[in-house]
Amino acid sequence: MTEQQLRTSLNSKRLSKIEINQLVVQLLEFPELTSCLLQEIYIEDKQGTFNASWVFDHLMRKKLQYLLPYFDEFAQGLSGLQSESCIRPMAHVCQLVCEAYFEQKSAPFQKHINAIQLELMLTTCFDWLIGEHKAAAKVFAMTSLYHLGTKYDWVHPELKLVLEDTISSGSAGYKNRAKKTLDMLKE
Repeated sequence: MTEQQLRTSLNSKRLSKIEINQLVVQLLEFPELTSCLLQEIYIEDKQGTFNASWVFDHLMRKKLQYLLPYFDEFAQGLSGLQSESCIRPMAHVCQLVCEAYFEQKSAPFQKHINAIQLELMLTTCFDWLIGEHKAAAKVFAMTSLYHLGTKYDWVHPELKLVLEDTISSGSAGYKNRAKKTLDMLKE
């Protein structure tokens, strides 16, 4: 698959779940196209489309390590996202990265990702959590922030304040994750 073939696949029409999965299978053979896919997310965000972000999320579920060579581009681009349809999958990828880095203590992630990149992700996750965003992005952001708080001491107290302040007005999914996160913060 070439960059042009990838762009054509992403921009021809709205992709179904089956088509997304088929494209991910193809992309598993071409890790170098991860950068092109990431660039397409930032283009689509401005256009209000989201095929690339959905494909990216599903690819990262299968091969998160494909992100590592492009992690700086990923981390720097997060704060500029505007479309909820792009923010949600990217917030999920942030959660996957935090789980690999902090929970699984994956050596490639801990070796490759630097403090500046983590701080960019941290800032964006707080923005998503406190901003006017849908519940899914907030849920992924709070989980990422919980993990990031194991490295940055100030994060857990701030996260606790935000969750205590917003839990009563959140959706059922938000309340559920906020309660679990607050319980983990007590431990």
